[in-house]
Formats: sequence, C-alpha cells, structure tokens
Amino acid sequence: MHGQVTGLVYAIYYPVLAFIGVPGNLVTIVILSRGRCGLSRCITRYLVGMAVTDLLVIITAVILNRISVIHFPVLFLSTTPVCSLKIALIYAARDSSVWLTVAFTVDRFVAICCQKLKTKYCTEKTAAVVIGTVCVVSCVKNTPWYFVYEPLYIIDGVPWYCNIKLSFYSELVWTAFDWIDRILNPCAPFLLMLLLNALTVRNILVANRARRRLRAHSNGENQNDPEMESRRKSIVLLFTISGSFILLWTTYVVNFLYVRITNGNYSTGSILNDPRFILQESGNMLQLLSCCTNTCIYAGTQRKFREEFKNGLTYPLNLIIKIVKS
Repeated sequence: MHGQVTGLVYAIYYPVLAFIGVPGNLVTIVILSRGRCGLSRCITRYLVGMAVTDLLVIITAVILNRISVIHFPVLFLSTTPVCSLKIALIYAARDSSVWLTVAFTVDRFVAICCQKLKTKYCTEKTAAVVIGTVCVVSCVKNTPWYFVYEPLYIIDGVPWYCNIKLSFYSELVWTAFDWIDRILNPCAPFLLMLLLNALTVRNILVANRARRRLRAHSNGENQNDPEMESRRKSIVLLFTISGSFILLWTTYVVNFLYVRITNGNYSTGSILNDPRFILQESGNMLQLLSCCTNTCIYAGTQRKFREEFKNGLTYPLNLIIKIVKS
C-alpha cells in the first residue's frame, strides 16, 4: 500500500513540475532578454543563462526521463543508444545549471567584496565567456556517460534500456571518473556556495558598519543611502537564489554523503517504500524543483520583473479589446 502511494506521488509530481517549470522558465527568458528589469547586462546574462539551462534540465531530466519512463516505458526513448544519450544530456544540463548558479554567486561576490576587480570582471563580455565556457566544459566532461551503459535486454535485435557495465565498478579509469564527477557536482558547488555566501555576509556587515559611522558623522543617520539601497537589492537577489539552491540540494548531498560514507549503493527503486529509495528520490525531486524556483524568486524580489510579467499577461487581453473596439 505504501509503495503504491509513493509511486502515485512520483507519477503526479513530475508532470506538475514540467507543467510549472517549462512555461515558467520560458517566461523568465523572454522577460529578462528584453532588458527592462532594471538589472545590469552582466546580471541579466547570468540569469538568462541559468533560466535556459534550468529549462534544459526540465526537458531532459523530467520530461524525457522521468515522465517518459513512468508513463510511457516502451518508447524509442528507452532504446539503449537513445537512453545513453539522454543520460549524458541530463548530466550536461544539470552541471551547466549548477555551475552557472555558482558563476553568478562568484560574480556577485566580486561585485560586493572586491571593488578593484569589479570593473574588469563584472562585465557583459566576461559573463558571456563564463557562460559559454561552463556549457562547453559541462558537455565535454559528461560525454563519457554515453559509454557507461549497455543494454538490459535485446529483443529482436533491438537493445532496450540502460544497464551500467560491470567494468564501471572495477576499472580504475571509471572509478576515477565517477569520483571526479561527484566532486564537481554536488560537493564542490555546494561548498563553494556556502563559503562565498559566508564571506559575502561578513564583508557586508563590516562595510555597512563603516558606512553608517561615516554617514552619521557627515550627514546624519536618517539620510537615504542610494549605494546601500542598490547593494541591498543585489544582496537580496543573490541570497534568495543561492539560498534556494543550497536548501533544495541539501537532501541530495546528504544522500550522496550517506552512500559514500557507508560504502553502499544507490537504491534501484525495486522497493518503492524502501527508506533509502525515498531519501534518494526525495533528493532528486528537490534538486529538480530548484530548476523551477528562480522565476518565483525574481517575481518576489524584483518589482520591474513583476511589472513586465503583468504586462505580458494583460497584453493579449488588451489586444483583443482594441480589435473589438476597432
């Protein structure tokens, strides 16, 4: 009974995630690309890049993988060559999404804490180079995943499904690749995000105290400070994005550390109410949810983004009214 309930949750959750994530990220890409949200071109580049890679994660990991396997298990997507390609694309899109979030955090850390480096690093050109590099490296780094799998069945000469080769567990090259992959995602991004946010908070507290003392001596305490207001908006955007990432990836990282420390294996899902499988799948569900949250974050923290979103919703209605009146 518990297994049926768990399976039903998974069967409902992923279509809902796709229903929210695809249009949400598409709307975000369109609104940010118009450049009317009051954000710098550098920040806009990163946010658009993150939205594009989040959309690719939803398409590959949720629609082509989870939904197709749960609801349409016997499709050409389940043939071994397509399945292997699909897995490689999922890892590439996921790594791109994660490392662009880290790159955005680095950019905001430099802008807030490293004033001398800010003018050279926090530019639209640098953002474009970083985004391109992250995406290319992610694709190259995850290409070996295509060669990790072999057919689970061969029916009428057609290979079906993906089964990890035994050599993946025994050969030193694959063992090294697996460890490098796990270190680069999720360990390194998770630790970097925590470290950069801690350093940013420390720098902000020190700078704000110094600036308040300076302004209290010169202009009085009740004067508005445009620079601090601008910095506050940037900090709110940074902390909501990175905080959401850390929160939603925590379960995934905990499960990863548990498997590594106990020298266990990832659950295959043969028993749906197995606590190990529930922890593992909960981590996957939450880290995929992180690809849908940025739209809500922008809407909650950026007034001009909300205005553009409202204008987009009312534009078709206004157009219809104009046509009817004419």
